[in-house]
Parts: sequence; structure tokens; C-alpha cells
Amino acid sequence: MQLRKSERSKAKIKMALQGPSGSGKTMSAILIAQGLTNGNLNKVAIIDTENGSADLYAHLGKFNVLTLDNPHSPERYIEAIEVCEKAGMEVIILDSISHCWDFLLDYHSSLAGNSFTNWNKITPRQKAFVDKILNSNSHIIATMRVKQDYVLSEKNGKMVPEKVGLKAIQRDEISYEFTIVFDIDSKHFATSSKDRTLLFEGKPQFIINIQTGKKILNWCNSTMTKEELKVKVIECNTLKELTELYQNNLDLAKTIEKDFIDKRDLLQNLINNAIKPTNGNGTTHN
Repeated sequence: MQLRKSERSKAKIKMALQGPSGSGKTMSAILIAQGLTNGNLNKVAIIDTENGSADLYAHLGKFNVLTLDNPHSPERYIEAIEVCEKAGMEVIILDSISHCWDFLLDYHSSLAGNSFTNWNKITPRQKAFVDKILNSNSHIIATMRVKQDYVLSEKNGKMVPEKVGLKAIQRDEISYEFTIVFDIDSKHFATSSKDRTLLFEGKPQFIINIQTGKKILNWCNSTMTKEELKVKVIECNTLKELTELYQNNLDLAKTIEKDFIDKRDLLQNLINNAIKPTNGNGTTHN
């Protein structure tokens, strides 16, 4: 048992896209995958549980498709992921993982005995599925369908259902497992409801495109933390060094842009003072 300093290493993104039917989850996932592979869709596989919907986007490029028919059990998803990994896929799109949860709910309802204790037969299977996603050496993009969620509220002495927003069709805590979760609405606009990369957190809604995937890829390949980048900004001695540092760490640099601006202004002032003209007596003009 030993303490160590935290450090960044190259990562494989584990992200989810959730939205209603027709919101463009599949196409958005393919575009992100295109960015993650620098345009090489030959290294992308879609595990398709949506009755061949992936083939509707064949015009985007020659990605690979693995059709996952019933039963949509966690074990079958795991097996499909392993097939893609062995084939050397850099990005695996799970379209969608809602079917896995539907399968487990149906299985739970078929069990005899105590409903509460029967969850002990469900949880290990769900956990094995999630662990496979998190431990994969490939980038994983999972899509999830959503449904309108309701709560019962009292109005005029009666209990009536009240809309409280959209809820993903998967286990409640599933979003905690992903690095990024994009919520996509019926007009195809995306916002991040969870973002550990800080690339999209607090940003206005946008349309997902290839550049979205490229931004995520740059973050995955960066081994520098924000604090380490701040130190490197301080250590820059020239504007050229500062500019190269910014460009080479573009997405992370944007999160500490003020540090770069302050350092740029400081270096520019030093340059201006060093080249101030003199009056011939060795003193500078005021």
C-alpha cells in the first residue's frame, strides 16, 4: 500500500449518447468515431441491435457491422465486444445498450420468488457487462434510448402524474460509468450532461460532427494534466514556445486560456522594453 502522485496517461474514451428515437444517435456516434480514427472507418465497428439501422449510414464510409439478434443478454454483448476487439477495431459503437437492460428486466420479471432478492441474480450480469465496456482497449460509444419520466404529485387532493424530464432506458446509475454523456434532442442538438474531459461542460448546445471526435481524441492522447500545463506556461521564455505549447495542447489549453493570455502579455511587455529606442545617451525615451 503506497501513495503516489496522480498522473494522466493515454486513455480510451468510454462515452454515451442518449436521446429519443429519431434524434440521430447512430449517425452522431459514427461521426464521433470518424474523428476518433482520423477518418478511418475501417477501424470502426457497430454492434447493431436496432434491426439493421446502422446500414442506413453506409454512405458515410465502410465501417463494420456486427448484427446482434435476440437474446440481447449481457453475455452476448460481451461476446460481440470481444469479436470486435480481436478484429482490431479502434472504436466500438454499441447501438444500443438499452436492449441489454430490457432483457435483464424481462428476465427479472420471469423469476419466481422474492422480487428484491432476485436482483442478486441480475446485478452481477449487469456489472460484468459494464466492466467489459470500461476495461476495453477500444474506444466505446454506447447509445441509449430515453423515455419521458414521471412522478406522482398531489393536486387538489388527487395524485396525478407529472413530467420530470427524460430518463435513459438503462440502469439508473449507468451514466456515472462514462467519461462523457451527450444528451441529444429531437432536433439533433447535443449538450453534455456529464463531461470529465471538461471539453464540452457548460458549453451551449451544438450539432455533433467529426471535429467532436477529433477533440475527444486529442484529449485521450494528451498525457498532461491541467496543473502540469499551468507550470509549463510559467516556464515559457519566448512567445514562440508559448504559441507551440498552446497549439500542441489546444483543448486543454482552452480551459486555462487566461494563463496563456497573461503570460503572452508579460512576454510582449518584456520584448517591448528590451527594444525601446534610446536618445543617444544610453537613456530611453519616455
